[in-house]
Amino acid sequence: MEGIPASSEAGENAALTASGILVEEPILTGLIGTHIHASRSPEMHMREADAQNLRLVYKLFDLAESESSFDELRSTLDAVERAGFSGVNITHPFKQSVIELLDELSVAAREIGAVNTVLFRSGRRIGYNTDCFGFEESFKRQLAGASLEKAVQLGAGGAGAATAAAMLHLGCENLCIYDHHASRAHDLMDRFAGSPFAGRMKVVQDVAADLHDASGLINATPVGMETHPGTPITHEFLRPEMWVADVVYFPLETQLLREARDLGCRTADGGQMAVFQAARAFHLFTGRPADSVRMAAEFRRN
Repeated sequence: MEGIPASSEAGENAALTASGILVEEPILTGLIGTHIHASRSPEMHMREADAQNLRLVYKLFDLAESESSFDELRSTLDAVERAGFSGVNITHPFKQSVIELLDELSVAAREIGAVNTVLFRSGRRIGYNTDCFGFEESFKRQLAGASLEKAVQLGAGGAGAATAAAMLHLGCENLCIYDHHASRAHDLMDRFAGSPFAGRMKVVQDVAADLHDASGLINATPVGMETHPGTPITHEFLRPEMWVADVVYFPLETQLLREARDLGCRTADGGQMAVFQAARAFHLFTGRPADSVRMAAEFRRN
């Protein structure tokens, strides 16, 4: 992100309070990622717009997973900007790689090092992260009062960067990060080295060794998705007194959550994170606050 200026707080607030878009003009938005055919984002955004008497179109741009996928991301971003889109959401696997295609980053996106929402404003591309906000809100609602003494997180990619930041903001005292690519976990830890959270995070290689006394587990990997079936860790490593949170929301009940519930663990699915990050993104796209309760009802309906 070196060389990309951070968007000011004033600029971020302005994006949230004044869209400058006429009600009669269609607001063009969408989602760029891979294997996103089952995304519930179009319905959530368009139904919310209908409820607010806005004309909003939300398109899916499902890119092929290949060596040229970054080139496809670049060309798709160019195309939607030329087409007059207000902005787009970004999902797996582009939340970090998209940064080099942007002009500015919000304060949160810069801290986290991942972007899931891009706005096109006055010829500039501004990256935001609403995933962190979404995970925080989800955790507070589904796991209220849960111990934050020690948590193990699987995954240090785009989603993992957001969930790690959220856990630190929530007050996690000891956050253990594991990723198949150890360098990615170290990069994530280094991101917070100069922050007030320095010292609360460590990279681990042996998940089992840290899970034996952990308060909770976070799955921030794609494992468990319809297109990545299975579980990132077997139930033998779980204990009934633990909580388990998953960022996956399709399906809502992943194998990991099902096995955790069977053991008696408190669990948090990825649905509420999806809803709250979408509500925040809607606000950015349109300048209108979203009704998260209404968006949640639409999410459950689908």
